[in-house]
Amino acid sequence: MPKHILLPTDFSDNALSAAIYTLKLYKEEQCTFHFLHSSKLHTSSMSSMSNKLARVLAEKARKELEDLKAKIERDYANEKHTFEVILSTNDLHSLIEVVVEKENIDLIVIGTKGETKAKEILFGSNTVNIIKQVKNCPILVIPNKYDFVKPEQIAFPTDFNRIYGDELLPLKQLADLNSSKIRIVHINNEDDISESQKQNLALLEMSLEHYDYGFNWMPNYDRKAKAIQDFIEDFKINILVMVNYKHSFIENIIKEPIITNISFHPTVPFLVIPQN
Repeated sequence: MPKHILLPTDFSDNALSAAIYTLKLYKEEQCTFHFLHSSKLHTSSMSSMSNKLARVLAEKARKELEDLKAKIERDYANEKHTFEVILSTNDLHSLIEVVVEKENIDLIVIGTKGETKAKEILFGSNTVNIIKQVKNCPILVIPNKYDFVKPEQIAFPTDFNRIYGDELLPLKQLADLNSSKIRIVHINNEDDISESQKQNLALLEMSLEHYDYGFNWMPNYDRKAKAIQDFIEDFKINILVMVNYKHSFIENIIKEPIITNISFHPTVPFLVIPQN
């Protein structure tokens, strides 16, 4: 079965970079890539615009979508890949949820930032809202201007406080692409976990028995963000994978896109898996 991958775009360099990364990541896979753009105008803008102007802007967006598709087909041609374009005037976030269901989307790929390039912004508002609202599809977030690197090392931080089921499927599928090593990270000492955590650890081992994986124990940092950042650098991690469960680390870092007290600035692609 070919994969269906959704690539929302605002025609920014970051969105294009995210798309190119994805094409390279899935170069050996049968895929249909869906470029999606919402030309929805803010109500305040609409009140001062004629319907004719709105149509002109929509047509401009449609041409940009077709030009993007043509550029990708020309510069990154691959017989295993096909491309579709979707243009809508609906709100981007509700639109994504509809498209995910309609097109059986397996993965959404977005850039960390769109047109906003301010350094103090961790994730752009669209990125934050997509992570918050989309509960039925994994989301791969690509840092701005990130060049493709074969993902040989995948980091999967966990606190062993839950039993994982189908949530691990996107992690396994990602590892399958390049026979990547999965590095399971726990921010604590091995001797300091409870009996229930040990049981969950054992179940995780069973689930990953056919994969190349290993456990890594990080000292109990005051800040998880710092521990994860150091682990990414020390072990030359190529992709970070986390499950977005209630009160999770991900939930904390996307509460406010302008980061002032959390030193988490992802330097590698970041796969967010919604909790089942």
